[in-house]
Amino acid sequence: MEAGSVRVRLDLSYDGKDFSGWARQATRRTVQGEIEDALRTVTRSSRTYDLTVAGRTDAGVHARGQVAHVDLPEDVWAEHADKLLRRLAGRLPHDIRVWKAEEAPAGFNARFAAVYRRYAYRVGDHVGGVDPLLRGHVLWHDWPLDVDAMNEASAGLLGEHDFAAYCKRREGATTIRTLQRLEWVRGGDGIVTATVRADAFCHNMVRSLVGALLFVGDGHRPPEWPAKVLAAGVRDSAVHVVRPHGLTLEEVGYPADELLAARSREARNKRTLPGAPPDSCC
Repeated sequence: MEAGSVRVRLDLSYDGKDFSGWARQATRRTVQGEIEDALRTVTRSSRTYDLTVAGRTDAGVHARGQVAHVDLPEDVWAEHADKLLRRLAGRLPHDIRVWKAEEAPAGFNARFAAVYRRYAYRVGDHVGGVDPLLRGHVLWHDWPLDVDAMNEASAGLLGEHDFAAYCKRREGATTIRTLQRLEWVRGGDGIVTATVRADAFCHNMVRSLVGALLFVGDGHRPPEWPAKVLAAGVRDSAVHVVRPHGLTLEEVGYPADELLAARSREARNKRTLPGAPPDSCC
């Protein structure tokens, strides 16, 4: 962080339907681009203040609990701190909302200080389809799903592994991750929701895992199949990356304030079984 700057934590949510993902692109509408442009406008600044995000979501993926930080000059923060949320609400498009803008504790880094990201993927298997009011956030799967079989298969994927079989490789990036939680629950409305939590995710990891587990749920593969794919360590053409609109980033977790700096240092170390920096996803 530059001398004379204040690090500001932003808690935000967005509907990903009309965005080409999080990361700013010159010719496409993105979440980062919209927020950075709004910040520049409401602070009446001549420069753009770059955002760092906990997890860069893909095109079409939603977020309810996204976290980012921005470093603002001390005088800019002092002038605008009390009015920033209201001004952003008036400037941002309606598919993005910033709920908190607060000075971050020492050592905070939205990306590297995070200890987990929690996503939800929602699927409907009703023969008639998905409620039209939910269609932008729920995938329709036109085979009935066995939730118990999906949970049995999910158990074999937990822990620290090389998830190369479920990730789109990126040059220089590790695919080793610790999958902390993966479970399925059918709600009273019939919607089947996967809760997926890990220290970090590599590109397409959540949607690939969901695709494999749906094949188990509808009986096309046995419960032990996803773990066998994982152990093979290579992409399997039978693993489909499901569509992004069913996926929502629900929460990002951080350690106690006094542990933030240590966590940031640890997460910057590229790991080989075992520790890894958060990558884009999902």
